[in-house]
Amino acid sequence: MDTMQQPPRPARKTNSISPKLVVWIIVAIVLVMLVLSSFFVVDQTEQSVVLRLGKYNRTVGPGLQTKIPLGIESSYNVPTQVVQTMTFGYRANASNTPLFGSSDYPNESLMLTGDLNIIDVEWIVQYKIEDPVKWMFNVESRETTIRDISQSVMNQLVGDLPILSVMTSERTSIEVIAQEKTQTIFDNYNLGVRVVTVKLQNIVPPVGEVQDAFEDVNKAIQDMNRLINEGKQNYNKVIPSATGEANKLIQIAQGYAAERVNQASGDVARFNSVREVYEQSKDITRTRLYIEAMEAIVNPTEGGSVTLVDKNLKNYLPLQMLGGNTK
Repeated sequence: MDTMQQPPRPARKTNSISPKLVVWIIVAIVLVMLVLSSFFVVDQTEQSVVLRLGKYNRTVGPGLQTKIPLGIESSYNVPTQVVQTMTFGYRANASNTPLFGSSDYPNESLMLTGDLNIIDVEWIVQYKIEDPVKWMFNVESRETTIRDISQSVMNQLVGDLPILSVMTSERTSIEVIAQEKTQTIFDNYNLGVRVVTVKLQNIVPPVGEVQDAFEDVNKAIQDMNRLINEGKQNYNKVIPSATGEANKLIQIAQGYAAERVNQASGDVARFNSVREVYEQSKDITRTRLYIEAMEAIVNPTEGGSVTLVDKNLKNYLPLQMLGGNTK
């Protein structure tokens, strides 16, 4: 039995992509990548250091900036307007204060004072990056360097003072000197950093009975300062009043002295005038002075009375009976 010959099936059509289209797609993707890699954004608080083939080329400010793509130029943003804080002796976990959610680092905070006591000092250093080029290229381990320098300065200052001074009167002095010394070392290292502040936080003796004793001493010092302030306040209140009263008495005394001097000067002038008249006519002047003296005796001016007594003290007679006029 003959088999019938079947006609050949037609070939299926396949959706093939043109090689030219593939090339154009690749070119478009490359172009997009080149365009995207040619721009970068610098925040308002930053400056960007641009390197060309790994070498410093320029520093650009905030905004949309351009660079050569394909890794020829690379940019590194540096936060130059942000105050950064570094803590010593503790690390804040849930908050920025050493009181809540923090962990202690006694290897940083335990120090030896000048009177050979051990003290636990916690502090912070706040700084700003002023020169991003120096910050990136002059020091390799930047944060480690800052931490080591600050610890060295603080240990030196605390080691030169007794423990009570560190805890009380010298706190502000330590902060100021530590900031100055730290800044000097940063400048010598060309770190490109400006120290904003050094602030002491907790300063306490080691935990135990010693800490309780020092807390009692600290309270006693605070009470002493309070009493001194109260005394100064009392002084400022009483002294001006006493000074005014003293000035008043001085002015009264000066007025009285001027009055007595003027009176004495008048008496002297009057005596001199009488003396001159006496020199010119001694008998007449002597008689006049005698009569004036007797009138003053016979006519008392303060309500008194005069009694005449003879030389033998036998007879006496009040002046009123002789017709004397008493005032």
